[in-house]
Amino acid sequence: MKTLRDILYNVSIREVHGSTDTAVSSLSIDSRAVTRGGAFIAIKGVHADGHLFIDKAIAQGAAVIICEELPQSLADGLTYVLVNSSATAAGVIAGNYYDNPSHKLKLVGVTGTNGKTTIATLLFRLFSKLRFHCGLLSTVQNQIGDKVVPATHTTPDAIHLNALLADMVDEGCEYVFMEVSSHAVHQQRIAGLKFAGGIFSNITHDHLDYHKTFDEYIKVKKAFFDGLPATAFALTNLDDKRGNVMLQNTKAKKQSYSLKTVADFKGKILENNLTGLIMTVNEKEVHFRLIGEFNAYNLLAVYGTAILLGQDKDEVLQALSDLSGAEGRFDYITSAKDRIIGIVDYAHTPDALLNVLATIKNLRKGNEQVITVVGCGGDRDTAKRPVMAAVATEHSDKVILTSDNPRSEDPVTIIQQMEAGIPVHQKRKALSITDRKEAIKTAISLANPDDIILIAGKGHEKYQEIQGVKHPFDDKKVLLEMLELMEK
Repeated sequence: MKTLRDILYNVSIREVHGSTDTAVSSLSIDSRAVTRGGAFIAIKGVHADGHLFIDKAIAQGAAVIICEELPQSLADGLTYVLVNSSATAAGVIAGNYYDNPSHKLKLVGVTGTNGKTTIATLLFRLFSKLRFHCGLLSTVQNQIGDKVVPATHTTPDAIHLNALLADMVDEGCEYVFMEVSSHAVHQQRIAGLKFAGGIFSNITHDHLDYHKTFDEYIKVKKAFFDGLPATAFALTNLDDKRGNVMLQNTKAKKQSYSLKTVADFKGKILENNLTGLIMTVNEKEVHFRLIGEFNAYNLLAVYGTAILLGQDKDEVLQALSDLSGAEGRFDYITSAKDRIIGIVDYAHTPDALLNVLATIKNLRKGNEQVITVVGCGGDRDTAKRPVMAAVATEHSDKVILTSDNPRSEDPVTIIQQMEAGIPVHQKRKALSITDRKEAIKTAISLANPDDIILIAGKGHEKYQEIQGVKHPFDDKKVLLEMLELMEK
């Protein structure tokens, strides 16, 4: 068992009241999870201030309280540690408590608005195929080798994150590929971690409900690269106009990938259809199973990362050519009788939706209709709602606006806010159906043979969150069921 002195190494401390020789049995940032002899770290969060729950933590048996503000009266026999930032301290303390697992493996972080899940998942599958034992931390799921650990956040809190990394070290993982969300950077969930490399995919309109301004969102993403050590690499997408901005202040080795300009890892699309991509990667022609320009960028990021991690170029390309994408990312099926193509995609930002619809446009061979079913999540950035609807109607033949995860909001209100973005001359294309299952059913009923139906926004998710309750709902499963019913 670690002592408090052990786990405070490298923490910025203002005051200590009590003994640092106290044994610490566990760590928690949730007062309800505190166990006897544990340390409670009071963090000022977005929705709650942990300092309000110090008494609850003590009642649960906490031996140590780590906080930014001391309570008015200090309990006898406990140790209080006053720090500058509880969130930052949590990351460093968790690292120390779990013997700094990120120092014992090669941890690669992927950040950006779109592509994080696909890049991290492809890297995990690639290195597994290259016979390495790997870990994955992603929106869809966390994995330790073949073992799946359910994911609740894109990036877990610092304590759970270090615990997971420690499990990966114990299981013999050499590489871990991890999505790094803007929330995780801003909330210091990655504080104290040692990264072997960082990847930037792109940045577009998202999470402005949290970051308030686009400039703030960019700064938070950039902070990840600012914190990389000189021993790491920083790989950026030069075709994103903020690609170079990400690397301005990094100490890491600067590397780049691009489809449009000179870069360390240069690609060119030769063919793009339902059988996949044919492209050159640093002048070598390769066929990939993934589809679309956005996946060409993802593949370049993965290829570049593998080379920067010392892998053989030919082995990497051969292995990559056989890989499929992440669940719920341009996940498509074709009905047997009418050859209707149904595509399920996680696209929940205007740019991601535009990318998917542009890819679909390139796949069209004739006069096939594109029918898009799309909604927007509740309790999230409201400014993108009219934009999402405008993108959908501009690039589809028919659009059905529906419910996504309304959370605590009225789904009808969300849809009305989306409708406001549809230009008058496009309104005839759009229907609004609040029930998502009915919306998918209607899209199929409107489809003719060979038409393409896009179900956007939820991708891999297996639920629909309504008024705090997660109801089972799987876009792909519903799509399959409805297509089968139609063809009977």
